[in-house]
Amino acid sequence: MRAFIIALAALALTGCATTRPDMLARGATAEKVTLKDGSTVQYMQYVPASYHGGKMPVIVFLHGSGEAGSDVTRVMGPGPWAYARDHADFPFIILAPQQWRDEEWEPKKLKEWLDNVEAHIPADRKRIYLTGLSLGGGGAWDWGMTQPRRFAAIAPVSGYSNLKTPCKLTGNHIWAFHGEVDDVVPIRDEEVLVSAAKACGIDIKYTIYPGGNHNAWDATYANPDLYAWFMDHKKE
Repeated sequence: MRAFIIALAALALTGCATTRPDMLARGATAEKVTLKDGSTVQYMQYVPASYHGGKMPVIVFLHGSGEAGSDVTRVMGPGPWAYARDHADFPFIILAPQQWRDEEWEPKKLKEWLDNVEAHIPADRKRIYLTGLSLGGGGAWDWGMTQPRRFAAIAPVSGYSNLKTPCKLTGNHIWAFHGEVDDVVPIRDEEVLVSAAKACGIDIKYTIYPGGNHNAWDATYANPDLYAWFMDHKKE
C-alpha cells in the first residue's frame, strides 16, 4: 500500500477530466475542479482496471480530519482503496475530494464539485453512493440530509451530524457503522440520528463494533458485504 501511494505522489494535478469514457485512465489519478467562486477542489479519482466502457457505479468517499491538506494522495490512506486495489473485479469508480483544512465538509460546495465531475466521467447516476469516515462520516450525514435525492445509498462511518433532520432521508438507504467505545465521536451522538431515522421509517442498518474505538473504518471498508449492499440499491 505504501508503494502504491508513494507512486501517486509524482502525479501532477490536472484539470477536471474531459477524456471520452472509452479513453478514461485506469487506476488512480489526481484531479482538480475550479468552482464558480474561483476556489479549487482537488480530488483522487480511481477507475478499476476492469473498466471497459459504459456507465459505472460511483462511490464518493469523504476523508477524515487526518487527511486534510495539500497532498491529495493522503485521501488514499484509510477507506475503500485497499479493497479496490486487491479485487480485480471491483465495480466502482471512486471519487475522493480533499479538504484544505481540518473543518466541516460543506454540502453546497461538494454538490458543485460533484456536478462538475459527474459531467465528465461515465457515471451511472442511478448508482451514486456516499460514504465517509470520522469527519467524513459526519459529512456523509450532512450531505445526505442536505441533498437526499442524490445518492442511492449512504454509509457513514464513525460519524455524527448537527443537522438533526434524518427524516429528510426518507426513501433512501443508510448503513451506519460505529465503535461501541468510540472516545472521539461518542456512539450516543450517532444513536440519536439512527433512532430518529428508524422512527421515520427509513431503511437503516446500524453496525456497532463491540469494544471498538474510533477506528471503525478498517473493518468496514474491508467487508465485501458493504460493496454488495451498495450494489443492491439504485435510484428509481
